[in-house]
Amino acid sequence: MQQNTPPGLPFMKMHGLGNDFVVIDARAPVAAVTPDLARAIADRHRGVGFDQLAVIHAGAGPGDGADLHLVFWNADGSTSAACGNVTRCIAAWEMARTGKPALDITTERGRLAARQAGDGLVAVNMGQPQLRWDEIPLAREMDTLSLPIDGAPTATGMGNPHCSFFVEDAEAVDIERFGPAHEHHPLYPERTNVQVAQVTGPDRIRMRVWERGAGLTLASGSSSCAVAVAAARRGLTSRAVTIDLDGGTLHIDWREDGVWMTGPVAHVFDGVWRL
Repeated sequence: MQQNTPPGLPFMKMHGLGNDFVVIDARAPVAAVTPDLARAIADRHRGVGFDQLAVIHAGAGPGDGADLHLVFWNADGSTSAACGNVTRCIAAWEMARTGKPALDITTERGRLAARQAGDGLVAVNMGQPQLRWDEIPLAREMDTLSLPIDGAPTATGMGNPHCSFFVEDAEAVDIERFGPAHEHHPLYPERTNVQVAQVTGPDRIRMRVWERGAGLTLASGSSSCAVAVAAARRGLTSRAVTIDLDGGTLHIDWREDGVWMTGPVAHVFDGVWRL
């Protein structure tokens, strides 16, 4: 006798350079994501595990012209306005599914353009960086290029806040202690992503990252964009750089129309979360 299949929540597991994601396509009727559900799925021992969870919605409405709208959740059940690597992963999947060579995607961050870049790479325009203290946001008015924090980091907004430290040796920093100590710094009322970055050659940077709400990750797209912008503002590199992360390499190009991020993506498996 055929057994009924228990109801569940279909999902995809994807990653960009080891920065891993659970993706839910909510264009079909599915259970709504809540903070409790996000935390349960994020548990790497009892759940699926992810750095971020992304929910795909239909474009915002008639006349909007967007192909997709994305909502992002962190592993601790909080939300984020931006996640560059999962945006690239979803763009690659949607372009393969529809045959489109390019997409317009909306997020809380704004409208993002995505396109195929050849050789299995996908590029996303993450928009212009936020450089004013109140855009990032910081707790009070100050010079965002050099914050009054030991190490004089640079603050950048990419739809989420970033704190970028430039160091002589990125490998020597105990990021699992350094990251959380600065994630909750009082200058960042919404917490912050923390990067330690080392310029290793002409327009090349070694970066390690602690993500707010997720912790130590192998890669971060928005963090890579923030470090590239900070390095260019400080005169350390040009506006086009290669970022070497624990999980691989991204190429960042800060152009007149925004910060373009290019790199590989992977669709690992499909599954069903039993509700």
